[in-house]
Amino acid sequence: MPSPSQVRAVLFDLDGTLADTAPDMSDSLNELLMRHGRQTLDYQEVRKHTSRGGLALIKLGYNGTLDDDETLQLRDEFLQIYARRLHDKTRLFPGVLALLDHLDEAGLPWGIVTNKPGWLTEPLVEKLQLTPRASCTISGDSLPERKPRPEPLSKAADLLHVDPAECLYMGDDPRDIQAGKAASMKTAVAAYGYIQDHQDPHAWGADVVLEAALELKDWLSLHG
Repeated sequence: MPSPSQVRAVLFDLDGTLADTAPDMSDSLNELLMRHGRQTLDYQEVRKHTSRGGLALIKLGYNGTLDDDETLQLRDEFLQIYARRLHDKTRLFPGVLALLDHLDEAGLPWGIVTNKPGWLTEPLVEKLQLTPRASCTISGDSLPERKPRPEPLSKAADLLHVDPAECLYMGDDPRDIQAGKAASMKTAVAAYGYIQDHQDPHAWGADVVLEAALELKDWLSLHG
């Protein structure tokens, strides 16, 4: 593996890493549940599951009582609701802008690799004013494979013209670390993201666990 001083590009997950999307995801799920006469869920409970995506949130809201077809149908309805709320409350996590400024100033290209579908990723990244700054954006439907498969990360490295071994991928879910390691990248856990109670980010095998986004700047500087 390369030393940290050889990191030439940084890739980020979106939900729970760059952007705090949980408030809008939670509101959207509860709107769906109310529409169907279900009990709404506490925000903190929804927040922990946000990085797992729409299917996981539907299963959470319905306690896993639906069959696959019902789950998919409600997932699609949920996503339509979410598309209307996409940026009502979503903001970048504290320190993210300063981190991205540092990467730009240091000449390190950065990009986004998310499992969120492109029709939601692209407008959200635009609303967050990251579109002109990101060197690449790979969505969940950009390729046939999604995380935890390594292909999206490998594609991002190719677009950035950087060897995967010289990239670092940062995310808040075990799938992110699994995908990054499978792509031969260094990995960082965004422990400020949507970590579930039973999860121990220190057990995921990442190169570093970060309690705040801006800690990545310090880590790169210390090891550079």
